Amino acid sequence: MAKLTKFAAILATAEERSGGAAALKKLLPKAKSSKALQAVADDRYLSLMSLRVFSAGLKHSMVADKWPAFEEVFLGFAPKRVAAMPDEELEALLKETRIIRHWGKIKATRHNAAALAEIAAAHGGFGAWLADWPANDIVGLWDALQKRFSNLGGNSGPYFLRMAGKDSFVLTMDTIKALNKWGAATGEPKGKKARHEVQQVFNQWADESGFNLSQMSMILARSVD
Repeated sequence: MAKLTKFAAILATAEERSGGAAALKKLLPKAKSSKALQAVADDRYLSLMSLRVFSAGLKHSMVADKWPAFEEVFLGFAPKRVAAMPDEELEALLKETRIIRHWGKIKATRHNAAALAEIAAAHGGFGAWLADWPANDIVGLWDALQKRFSNLGGNSGPYFLRMAGKDSFVLTMDTIKALNKWGAATGEPKGKKARHEVQQVFNQWADESGFNLSQMSMILARSVD
């Protein structure tokens, strides 16, 4: 692996490509505080998680337009209520034309409701669980989401965290390209070991720059063509 570049140099390149420091600053995402994460109700987390699952591979605006119907048929995404939905009730949704009738994702919603309810019961709320997870091991949270939930592997888990306001980087094509350009990775970081190595790089850059994971991820993406 090439020598790791100082984040200040990456930032300077991103600013230049974005039209200046002020223009780049406007693009940087904001993560929620721990208090704000804890204040979100569990049903809203399940709704966001399900929105991410159903949006994967589809036009996001189309799924968003249908979401009021999803809220209705999935009982407001109350985790315990959705977890208790019997098979016949889920099967009936395959005839519900107002939603996306994908059997695997419909079943995943019930599975995820049960998993979320279990975590919430153990930690005083799903938001408390997210809030307590340290930023310096965000890839560990990715692993936990993939293990405990359905259809949250790959980048779906990180994108869900972004939607929820939990600070996380995302390994998009541009971010991976930048990691290679600046000596932080060789090729695509695949597998747990490679992702943890990238985490250590982000931790080092965070200590150096003061930016959070989401912001560094955006800065990296803006530093390449």
